Amino acid sequence: MSTKIPVRNPNEISKLRKAGEVSARILMELMPIIKPGITTKEIDDYARELFQREGCGNAFYGYYGYPGQLCISVNEEVVHGIGGSRVIHDGDIVSLDAGAIVDGWYGDNAMTVAVGNVSEEARRLLAVTEESLFRAIEQAKQGTPLSEVCAAVEDFVRPYGFGIVREYVGHGVGRKLHEEPQIPNYRPNYPMPRLKRGMILAIEPMITLGGCRVKVLDDNWTAVTADGSWAAHFEHTVAVGSHGGEILTERPRIALPDQLGISL
Repeated sequence: MSTKIPVRNPNEISKLRKAGEVSARILMELMPIIKPGITTKEIDDYARELFQREGCGNAFYGYYGYPGQLCISVNEEVVHGIGGSRVIHDGDIVSLDAGAIVDGWYGDNAMTVAVGNVSEEARRLLAVTEESLFRAIEQAKQGTPLSEVCAAVEDFVRPYGFGIVREYVGHGVGRKLHEEPQIPNYRPNYPMPRLKRGMILAIEPMITLGGCRVKVLDDNWTAVTADGSWAAHFEHTVAVGSHGGEILTERPRIALPDQLGISL
């Protein structure tokens, strides 16, 4: 792994924070329309309106030919789902991944929404996935090996018996959507650099109710679990700090156990 990880100064972090705020706002404004009966195409169309309203660039649309405004992944879809004819039903879980560009700087974030009467197993999946993200963010501090950020996800998730997707990982973000470093959601078996204040990390655990293997559908984008189990995805853009990560895509948590009516 390359150790040439950009370190951003306070002025640059301020610009990244603005991009992060827009990215988070778009996700939160999408959340209320995720209801039974809506199609993923309608969600994508509304996202287009939100990007236009914000007057920002879209980090995903056209990225390597990606045709959607954001990634909309339902149930067994892990990531990179494209808006289309699929109808959202009561009991589904829907992952939304959105990125905004503001003055040349990128913000990237994702969350998984429970729709209506979701099973207890799926609600637990959401709660564990979101909490694992925050456990990793706590480790995003000066002097900590990056491997501890990765391990924080695995260490929290494993006792629940959930699968941890390995093919897709977190990444740096800044002037580009994907920069160094790569950030696995499991403890790597190779050395990783120590973090420096001002490094920017997009941490994004993708966790399943079954196995860790995924496959890509014929659209060449949508990644689904190989065993058909459901998956959750949460992500924040984070600036490494002295005592933990500063979330640049700050938004309210949506999968706390008490919010979902469960205990962990």
